[in-house]
Amino acid sequence: MRKLTYFIACSIDGFIGDPEGDASYMYPFVDEELLGHLTSEYPETIPTHGRRQLGIDDLPNKRFDTIVQGRASYDLALKEGITSPYAHLREYVASRTLGESPDPNVEIVADDLAGRVRALKAEDSAYDIYLCGGAQIAGALADEIDELVIKTYPVVQRSGMPMFASAFSPTEFTLESLRGFGNGVVVRTYGRKH
Repeated sequence: MRKLTYFIACSIDGFIGDPEGDASYMYPFVDEELLGHLTSEYPETIPTHGRRQLGIDDLPNKRFDTIVQGRASYDLALKEGITSPYAHLREYVASRTLGESPDPNVEIVADDLAGRVRALKAEDSAYDIYLCGGAQIAGALADEIDELVIKTYPVVQRSGMPMFASAFSPTEFTLESLRGFGNGVVVRTYGRKH
């Protein structure tokens, strides 16, 4: 069974962006040390156009072969004229309003997102599934998330978009790894406690 991994950046107090979801204030923390970690451990989480700019477009996928993201996350790429932001992965976008996909590499999932994710998890593959975000899709898929990889940036927002937009429902995870970086960023990996 493949894992669904919510790989996300957040503030110390658990917000993934401002109230509209803008997280651009986090970009300066992606320094040489952190970028080196991301490119060596999670190269497929860097969008295709970013991989090209960094000269790492030829790096093989290490952990994931499929990405699931919400409409708001996908819209960030569409606004830049990019219809397949993760062309090196199989792309699924959860949207009830987008209608037809603007790209043959992107499948729109309008109904039964959890069922579609369960089917993806049941596929025979050596790679897992990258849940890109944001808050709405993470909330909708909270019961399907097997692993959390949380990049915590050394800032407090006080308010904004939470990691999960869903009802109160405590779910235990076990800390599997922890790595700190010189700029104050901490990357934590948790597995769902069974």
